[in-house]
Amino acid sequence: MLEGLHPNRPTHVLRLLTDERSARAMTDILGEMFDPTETAVAAFEAEDGRTWRLEAYFADAPDEEMVRDLIRPLVGEQADAAIFETIDQQDWVRASLEGLNPVRAGRFLVHGAHDRHNVRPNDLAIEIEAALAFGTGHHGTTLGCLKALAGILKQGRPAHVLDVGTGTGILAFAAAKALHQPVHAGDLDPEAVSTAKGNARLNGLGGLVRLYVGPGVRHASANRTRRFDVVFANILARPLKRLAPSLTATVADRGVLILSGLIERDVPGVLSTYRHRGFHLARHGLIEGWATLVLKRGGAAPRRL
Repeated sequence: MLEGLHPNRPTHVLRLLTDERSARAMTDILGEMFDPTETAVAAFEAEDGRTWRLEAYFADAPDEEMVRDLIRPLVGEQADAAIFETIDQQDWVRASLEGLNPVRAGRFLVHGAHDRHNVRPNDLAIEIEAALAFGTGHHGTTLGCLKALAGILKQGRPAHVLDVGTGTGILAFAAAKALHQPVHAGDLDPEAVSTAKGNARLNGLGGLVRLYVGPGVRHASANRTRRFDVVFANILARPLKRLAPSLTATVADRGVLILSGLIERDVPGVLSTYRHRGFHLARHGLIEGWATLVLKRGGAAPRRL
């Protein structure tokens, strides 16, 4: 599965059945042509093992003919078979979750209610209900962050954790489940925070995950100089660059900063920005074209996740 970040409130979707090569090519070109905060593209292998399904989600109604013309060089007359539909805001995530399998990263298991039977006794299980906020754990960025956290936990127990741009709350929940201590998490979207609060209660973490509404670290619980041993920021390249001064200020002297929401070509520019803030690349992970970076203060050679 290949996918991009879903807009929080998609209103329209494009669907097209094609072959794997064409699906991958369309994922790339649509991802290049549209604002990633307003549009997302996903490609899934169908049950027959041969056909691929392309889905592109739009925050606003797209120019259908323009989109068809854009993909026509890749799929020819198939472009005319592309279906554009409006989305029921209450049902779109529920429908997508029902078709997804549980996601595992070390002991972490992210699943929907329909997969509770797959939870093992020693799993740190996180159940996510359908909601309008992005974040199911199936995206390469979230999975990359979970894997990075699993690696950090093998080396020690961080005392203070912050999740910036928490979405549905998965990363904050994972840290709280593993550490059994409070984790701070925020998002600029009140709807996302409301969703995260509901998911926190669902997972028995209502008393451990301290949620706030606000951009970046603009909140008293988050804007604390060199306080946090682990800081997650799973957002996008532009806001990661813009937030570099405030994010790096919150990281403890021996803490780590986990950045994601990046495609591979974004990595050099983001790394350059954070090097100017005194941080080096400690580890670099790549899942389905999405990069996860683990940064520390000072300088050292990078390792692969």
